[in-house]
Parts: sequence; C-alpha cells; structure tokens
Amino acid sequence: MRGNFPSTTPNHLEVINFNLASMKTPINLSSENSDSIIHSVLEASENPMTGIAIALLIISLWSISLGFLLMAEQVQQTSIIWKSMAIMVQAFLYTGLFITAHDAMHGAVFSKHPHINYCIGSLSLLLYGLFSYNQLQKKHFQHHHAPASEFDPDFHDGKHKNMVAWYIYFMQRYWSWWQFASLVMTYYGMHRFLHIANANLILFWIIPTIISSMQIFYFGTFIPHREPIGGYQNSSRTHSVYRPFLWSFLTCYHFGYHQEHHLQPDIPWWKLPSIISLR
Repeated sequence: MRGNFPSTTPNHLEVINFNLASMKTPINLSSENSDSIIHSVLEASENPMTGIAIALLIISLWSISLGFLLMAEQVQQTSIIWKSMAIMVQAFLYTGLFITAHDAMHGAVFSKHPHINYCIGSLSLLLYGLFSYNQLQKKHFQHHHAPASEFDPDFHDGKHKNMVAWYIYFMQRYWSWWQFASLVMTYYGMHRFLHIANANLILFWIIPTIISSMQIFYFGTFIPHREPIGGYQNSSRTHSVYRPFLWSFLTCYHFGYHQEHHLQPDIPWWKLPSIISLR
C-alpha cells in the first residue's frame, strides 16, 4: 500500500466486501444521524414534485444555454468579457447536471419513484460527459461507506496529497479511453455534420466541462475531505464550510454543507441549508 492513509475501521472493511452493485436504495447513515426530527420536518414540508421540477429546470437551462452558445456566430470577434461570462455560466450549469445526477443516486430527485431517479440521473451524466450512471453510483457508494480512506475512489492514494496531483489522480479514476474516444467522435460529428464552429465547441462545450470538474473536485472533495492538521473529527471524515447563502449556491450548489450531506445523504442539495436553520 502506498503512502499513509487514515485508519480504516473493521466496519469499513466489511462494508466494502459486500456487493455494492446490488444496492438500489439510498444510503442511510443513521448510525451517525441522530437528527430524526429534522429529517421528519424536511419530509413533511416537501412537495414530491419539487425535486423533479428543479432537476428538469437545470437540464433545460443547460440545454438552452448550450444550444444558443454553440450556434452563436462570430464568437472570435466577441469581447473577452462576454465570452468569459458565458463560459462561467455554462460551467455552473454543467455542475448542476452533475449535482442532479448525484442527488438521483441517493434517491433525492423523486424519492417515491426509483426509476425516475435512475432516468434523470443517467440522462444528466450522459449530457455531462458520457459517464455511466451505474459505475459512478457504485463508486459514490464506496465513497460514502469508506470516506477519505484507501477504499474511497475520490480520495488520494496517500502520495498525491496536494490539490493539483490529487485532482489529476481523481480524474484518472473516473475517465476511460472509450469515453474519451466517444467524446472526440461527438466533437467531430457536431463540427462536421451540424457545422458548429471549432471555437464554439472549445469555448462552450469543452472548457466549461473542465472548469466544472475542477469546481466539483475542489468544493466537493478537496476542501471537505482533506485531512485537518489535528486529524479527522468524525467517522464521515469530512467537515462543512458555511458560506453566505448565495455564495454557497454559486460555489457548488450548497456542497459546502458536506458533513450534513454525509449524515443525511437523501436530503437534496437545495435543502441542505435548511438543516442548519432547524438545529
């Protein structure tokens, strides 16, 4: 084993050995979640259609924005400020696709209908970067069961601890050559048959995806799961970063509430700030 990892409990070892692929229900970390009243209040106030409406809104905004930007003419003559703003907006919507898929993995998009969660999650990851929903769900469940350990696919290998090295190591564990080849073919098809300019594809399709991956890694993995100087203080091996509401939303869809997410993973992203107000 390379490098030094945080200690892994026997319970983590037992969890990893079972068949993760057979898991079809959201993870319940009730052993660490004593706030059942909070969960009950949030459920009682929930409109079952809200989650799916927000998910469809994000997918629609992403689609409309991307379509408009890809078809825009004379992009190279457009001001750098406009292009930069368009790239950042599109990157934020890309992150929204991934967060939507993430919520679907936990059954949080439409809790009463697992198949709808599966369809929305699969569509979101397909649009995000041709990712396999089943494979990412399996890895994400591993992350929840053994966070910040050698069994966590999101964690560094004990060697690549700095932000850049960890990000590269993180991406290597999620990307594949067939996926890269498929994206190259998609790029060629959009340019060759849909006559979309190379500049538009690079600026508004490729760059926003890369920025989004960095945003998700930095705010969703590096910041909450890097080991503090005094060591981890809880079994979820994470901590939350509380920011003003708007800034919390813009950074990564309230993923700063990361310990809350690990304690109650079936709470959708847009309800995470409410957990604090109910305590």
